[in-house]
Amino acid sequence: MLSAWSDNSRLPEFESLKQKVKTDVLIIGGGLAGILCAHMLARQSIDYILVEAETICKGVTKNTTAKITSQHGLIYDKLIKKYGAEKALMYLRANQEALAEYKKLCAEIDCDFEEKDAFVYSLDKRDKIEKEVEALKRLNFNAEFTEKTNLPFSVAGAERFKGQAQFNPLKFVSEISKNLNIFEHTNVRELTEHTAVTGEGGIEAKKIIVATHFPFINKHGAYFLKMFQHRSYVIAIENAQDISGMYVDESEKGMSFRNYENLLLIGGGGHRTGKKGGDWRELREYAAGYYPNSKEKYFWATQDCMTLDGVPYIGNYSKNTPDFYVATGFNKWGITTSMAAAKILCDMVTGKQNEFAEVFDPGRSMIAPQLLINTFEAVVNLLTVSKRRCPHLGCALKWNAAERSWDCPCHGSRFDENGGLINNPATGNMKNPD
Repeated sequence: MLSAWSDNSRLPEFESLKQKVKTDVLIIGGGLAGILCAHMLARQSIDYILVEAETICKGVTKNTTAKITSQHGLIYDKLIKKYGAEKALMYLRANQEALAEYKKLCAEIDCDFEEKDAFVYSLDKRDKIEKEVEALKRLNFNAEFTEKTNLPFSVAGAERFKGQAQFNPLKFVSEISKNLNIFEHTNVRELTEHTAVTGEGGIEAKKIIVATHFPFINKHGAYFLKMFQHRSYVIAIENAQDISGMYVDESEKGMSFRNYENLLLIGGGGHRTGKKGGDWRELREYAAGYYPNSKEKYFWATQDCMTLDGVPYIGNYSKNTPDFYVATGFNKWGITTSMAAAKILCDMVTGKQNEFAEVFDPGRSMIAPQLLINTFEAVVNLLTVSKRRCPHLGCALKWNAAERSWDCPCHGSRFDENGGLINNPATGNMKNPD
């Protein structure tokens, strides 16, 4: 299972930390969000260290579909209704500025960067697309309604964002991470207010940023209630169509599309981690129907943290931890929001006020229907009788036949057939059920 990016990129390697050190800012997690934080702190000559338990971008970053866009499904109409136009505009501007920063950085990096228009389409809900376009007009953003797309099927309508982008994320990371102060194979075993204990050393830090995809500190922030994880699947096929844009269905069960070189990437088949879904079977059936002469070159899967309201959690880890910060819950849009998160957190750790921080505040209200669903899943799986249990909080694990893994339906930890940890928030292997 190899992504198109993994087969076309080579990342730099870094030593592990073998001594005790001090720093102003410690970043835990070597995915895109953590690396962008390190890049921005280095650019400001701020003393920092980034530690990664394995190797950089081994997790979600290498399995993204790598769209750089502020069009995150049909989010703006929902944001205006829930939080008002002012906060919806904050969200839009934060992501548009992130897009602009990528354009500036990628002008000097060979990372297959291309400007593309982005589309959200609907097969049968024209009114939903029209409402979103109207919502964006209220924010003075020029989104367009269209019935014409390059997809191989008709749509009821689509919303078009011009001037968005796509790239190869690992080629990008390979370049910007070369001279950063990174330690790989350095697992944080214990964390206190200003100290991180690692395997052969330790780190004293004035500020700590947790960028580990799903936060691993359970006693603060209630992230185990505020988020769940969602798996989705991708195939990359040859001898298919150049769709000249980036497309995503407004329906949760729909599919996404983009090209990379001579490949068409089709994403979908998703489901809550630990549940059943269409996986690659659904995508392959689709490709066989619409592109019968195509040939599959790559297939892979990814996992996303989903928040209660569709907005990431970026800022103080909790109200009681003033020197802890977090970036998580990117809701399938981790490329753009990783850059937005890096900008916000680098301002916060250096004492600057960020104009967009308010809308992403992790301490905002938890009142949402999704909270009840998350709580129900946790209770059911805590009470389920099973020998195989997640070491994170003890939920019963489910067998994922498509990927041959043991998955946690509560919080999304995953383990291989032998119990080895694949995805957090668990920090260790599954215990032997025998």
